[in-house]
Amino acid sequence: MSSVGEALIAGLKARGVDVVFGIPGVHTIELYRGLAGSGIRHVTARHEQGAAFMADGYARVSGKPGVALVITGPGVTNALTAMAQARADSIPILVISGVNRRGSLGRGLGLLHELPDQGAMVAALCPTERIDDPAEVEPALTRAFARLGSGRPGPVHLEVPTDV
Repeated sequence: MSSVGEALIAGLKARGVDVVFGIPGVHTIELYRGLAGSGIRHVTARHEQGAAFMADGYARVSGKPGVALVITGPGVTNALTAMAQARADSIPILVISGVNRRGSLGRGLGLLHELPDQGAMVAALCPTERIDDPAEVEPALTRAFARLGSGRPGPVHLEVPTDV
């Protein structure tokens, strides 16, 4: 794989994902590069909340986890309502967000859309994990899909800094 986006998309495809929902943005451009030629269909939403609710609806109808791609900050907080509903209804959805560069996270530099995304997930009782190295993609996806498919299903969040 030449990029973290390609590795993530290949990992999703290997796990049976055939459609993702989202809105391309500056923080997710690398993930979207991975979609090209993957065979995974992308459905563009008009709002991140819509993308996450589409992933929820897809999971309810298909019986497979739904996947949404969102940007950091407001993209994540917009998706959070759908994630909370998925948690309440035990619906497996995976929300993958791009975030600012690793060296800037948690420093309060006022970067574009800077918010503590993982903190929001913890507050909403959603498992969350940051992928800090391309070698972590496969293990992170394995853990995420294990959480999606065992015990009480619900939402899982993965975040990928733009410099990974």
